[in-house]
Amino acid sequence: MDILENVSIPVRRSRTSSFWADLAVLGIAFVWGASYPVAKGALFYAPVLILVLYRFVVTTIFAAVVARHEIGSTSRGDRIRGVVLGTILFSVLIAETYGVALTSAMNAALIISLCVIFTPIIDYGLSRRIPPTSILASAGISCIGVGILTGGIGEVSLGDALVLVAAILRAVMVVSTKRLLTGRQISSAALTAIQASMVTTLTLVLAVVQFGFSGLVIRADLQFWGAVAFLSLFCTIAAFYIQNSAVRKSTPTRVGFLMGTEPFFGFVLAHLLLAEPLTLTNSIGAGLILVGTLAGILFENRT
Repeated sequence: MDILENVSIPVRRSRTSSFWADLAVLGIAFVWGASYPVAKGALFYAPVLILVLYRFVVTTIFAAVVARHEIGSTSRGDRIRGVVLGTILFSVLIAETYGVALTSAMNAALIISLCVIFTPIIDYGLSRRIPPTSILASAGISCIGVGILTGGIGEVSLGDALVLVAAILRAVMVVSTKRLLTGRQISSAALTAIQASMVTTLTLVLAVVQFGFSGLVIRADLQFWGAVAFLSLFCTIAAFYIQNSAVRKSTPTRVGFLMGTEPFFGFVLAHLLLAEPLTLTNSIGAGLILVGTLAGILFENRT
């Protein structure tokens, strides 16, 4: 009896930890659901590279101060892993932000949600396994819900294609984070700081090449700086710290399903804050997103 009790304690802790990790990822999806209109508005004042640069300069400074002790104790191998993940993150942001600049926020929300399908394909594929039909079907239900919610896509533009690339890269990043960090000692705070510094460095080089040093200075009102603060503090520092922590306690496929609820939260916020109409069609779309997400998590647990 004592042995069974000792075994049940870590099982309960594991389930509790997984629950809070899932809840945290849903928080990311909520924040990212609001990021598309915010980024779209900020791009009226600055080019894509400049917006990404300002966003990650703030992120790097804040994260480096918070994680200064952890960074100092991080091994060389873990720092290299952080640089690799930072490079992938840079690719995601450039493709996604340029895509948002060239397409509608609705189209961007629809296409980026396809990472729900790409994540299990990549995750299982790297293990030389075929994703279970139940998981692919659940992902498909979520994507159909997003399509109904956003009204679908008409003519595919360059911006749509870039957001599609971003969706694939986002799935790659989630799977890579899990595989590169399993069993490693690097803290999530240190990893976030290293990733942010890599994005800042690469963006700075490209921005200087394209605009010169004088082009790095822009004139904008408080709306732009408020957008930079929101994108830095909530959509980057908090979001990627939580994502880096959650992936370690969960699976890439599970995290992918939870992150795929972004359009649902965007729909809820638009209704509550902007008084956008609640119709039968968009309610069905939102419901399918939730059904697909819950079913995917359930099947992933069984798997």
